[in-house]
Parts: sequence; structure tokens; C-alpha cells
Amino acid sequence: MGYMIRGIDEKISFRFMIVNSTDVVEKAREFHDTTPTATAALGRLLTAGLMMGYTMKNEKDKLTLRINGGGPAGTLLVTSDSIGNVKGYIQNPRFFVEDKSNGKLNVGKAVGTKGTLKVIKDIGMKEPYVGQSQLVTGEIGEDIASYYFNSEQQPTVIGLGVLVDKDTSVKSAGGFMIQTMPDLKEEEIEKIEKQISKLKNVSQYFKEGKSLENIAQEILSDFKIEITEKIPVQYKCDCSKEKTEEVLISVGKEDLEKIIREDG
Repeated sequence: MGYMIRGIDEKISFRFMIVNSTDVVEKAREFHDTTPTATAALGRLLTAGLMMGYTMKNEKDKLTLRINGGGPAGTLLVTSDSIGNVKGYIQNPRFFVEDKSNGKLNVGKAVGTKGTLKVIKDIGMKEPYVGQSQLVTGEIGEDIASYYFNSEQQPTVIGLGVLVDKDTSVKSAGGFMIQTMPDLKEEEIEKIEKQISKLKNVSQYFKEGKSLENIAQEILSDFKIEITEKIPVQYKCDCSKEKTEEVLISVGKEDLEKIIREDG
């Protein structure tokens, strides 16, 4: 089973989360019978959902992410909570797109950029919080960072990686998210940006089999950090009627009708 950690630096100038989501993404691949690029797209969103859900305060809080950029993947949905549970859906799990010229899976083309990322947070209020932003690249990581900056005014660096093996199983998957605290000085922000610019491909960290604690020390080597919590993560598909209805209601009637029409 995968796990996730979070922590802060000694000056409390930023918080970070890192997750190994290999088992989660592999279970999603098996459940949805996805092609490699579909696995990468859904896997990145699942990984992001785990970390974003982890930022919520209460066990009953729910986070839903919905992306549709007009690409062949169609609509992607992920629902997570604050204690490491996540599930996901991809409208077209068996689509095919050509890889990039460098041989990497072309998630951006699969997702597309002619659409939005919608973020729904159900924190027990009468109505859920709903925010959204235009897609930037369709690569998911950049789109979520853009959402945080434009919709929540929260500077965020996020890295997501899914490595698919030759037999189409998930070789490794994971991600990290770094969020600065309010009123952080410009020189501290520049220090973080400089550190991030030196990072290698996200998938490589998890492919090497390093612990999340070691990965945290490596990607944040210029800072003194403290890991404050560690929790297990799992793909948990609660298929009860009530839970399904909660997610469908949060997505909205217009989006559901669109999915139904496109599915025929």
C-alpha cells in the first residue's frame, strides 16, 4: 500500500506533501482497463486528488476534481478525502493518441486545453465550495497550479508522475506539492523556485524506490524540514447508491447530461 507524508520547513514559510500512488494508480488501471496514456492522465489526477484532499481538515470533508479539455480522454473525475482515500473515473478509458516526439505519453493532447478544471469542496456546509479555472496545458500538474494561483491566490508548485511499464502496468507513480505561506518574502519564494528548477523528472524519484522521507530531503535539500504526518493511501471505490449520488450531484446536471450524450 502506498503512503503520503506532509511537513513544513523550520521557518514555517511553506508546507509540502509527497505521495507514492503506485498501488492506487495500478488499481485504477485494472478497474477501468485503461490504455497507457489514459492511465497516465487518470493517475496524475488521482495523485493530485490525494494531496489536495490531504489539505482539508475533517475526515468527512470531500474533494472532487473534474477536468474536460475537449481531448479524446473526455471527462475525468476524481473524489478524495482528508485521510488518504481516493477514487476516479475516465470517460474514455480506451482512447489512443500518439506519443510525444521524445517518446513520452502525451497527456496534454489526451486531455486537451479547451475547457476547465473544476474543484468542488464539500466541507459540511449547506452548499459545497466550487471553484474553477481554464486549463493551461492539459498536463494536469500545471493546470492545478494555475487553479490554486488564480482561484485561491495560493502559490503552489506541483509535480506529478506516472510511469507505465511495457506490459501496460504501472511501474511507479507519485507526486509532490509545495505551497507557500501568506506574506512570504520575495527572496524566500525565489529560493524555493531555484530549488524546484533543479529537480529531475518526477517519475524518476519513485522509479528509484526511494522512501518519501528521502525524496523530501532531496527535493528540499536547501531547507531544514520537518515531516509532521504520515498516512496510508488507497483506491477506495465505495459504490453504494448514496455515495454515487453525492458525487453525481456535485458534478452538476449540465456536466452529467454532456457525459450521457457523448457516451450515447
